[in-house]
Amino acid sequence: MRRLVSRIRVSLSEETRMERLADPSRWGDVDENDPRSIARFMKKMGAEVGEEIGDDFHEMVEELESGSLSSEGEE
Repeated sequence: MRRLVSRIRVSLSEETRMERLADPSRWGDVDENDPRSIARFMKKMGAEVGEEIGDDFHEMVEELESGSLSSEGEE
């Protein structure tokens, strides 16, 4: 018999979350010229903020991922 440890969730302070966002080493390899790369970064940023960002944000990320919106916001 083995014991299964369930997932835990750690609450971070607002200050800690903002420090994480400011740390470029946590961003991964973001290519400013690749809309899909920007979309991945924005998803990480949105998850780190941990608040409801809004439908406009999610719609923009989906458009970047699909390639229908460039990283400069031009369609």
